Amino acid sequence: MLEIKNLTKIYEGGVKALDKVSFNVEKWEFLAVIGLSGSGKSTLLRCINRLVEPTEGQILWNGVDLTKASQDEMRHIRRKIGMVFQQFNLVSRSKVITNVLAGRLGYVNPVMSLFNRFPQEDLKMALKEMDRVGIANQAYKRADELSGGQQQRVGIARAMMQDPEIILADEPVASLDPVLAHSIMQYLEKINSEEGVMVICSLHFLDLVHRYADRAIALNEGKLMFDGSPKDIDDVKFKEIYGKEAERIG
Repeated sequence: MLEIKNLTKIYEGGVKALDKVSFNVEKWEFLAVIGLSGSGKSTLLRCINRLVEPTEGQILWNGVDLTKASQDEMRHIRRKIGMVFQQFNLVSRSKVITNVLAGRLGYVNPVMSLFNRFPQEDLKMALKEMDRVGIANQAYKRADELSGGQQQRVGIARAMMQDPEIILADEPVASLDPVLAHSIMQYLEKINSEEGVMVICSLHFLDLVHRYADRAIALNEGKLMFDGSPKDIDDVKFKEIYGKEAERIG
């Protein structure tokens, strides 16, 4: 279980991105994080794996307080927390398979990884993960030769190379058209349901939340405004999350 307790993040200049946010996530859950741009969604995800350092609060994963873990301990912990980014975060000039193998960097000898030398087991695993997301035939192309949807599949395969227990997906479909968005969400859904990987995914569109998420939390100016089933986001709650002038489109 992941437990977030009174999580607060105040950036330099006094900007409060998160304000005493608390919620739990069970293994096997697919949790959507919703809210306007600037509501704190990305900060929340990055605090969970401490790419952003929380100001206050606790992040408890299976009883271990990640906010108290040393950097060495966090390097070990991050092996099991995969991250999927909105802008893919690939090495564009490197081959697809090299980008996917980057997910094993926490497991291999750092010196060998500098020369892109990985065990045969890792190479087989990389091909398996690329096949899972339908890009095995793109393995030896440069990453920047792929379409946006294909590049995001590379990002998912890379995250799965960590053998993760959690995947944090930060706006993974924001730059994709609706058809590609659904294909990426389906891969995340399948990983969640078949592998038992907890998925925490920030999203803009409620139609995707209704289709893929077991549960949703909503942030507004860093405050938790909703925690429950997506179907319980009625018109009143929608206005609280997105503002009185917002129009519901999904």
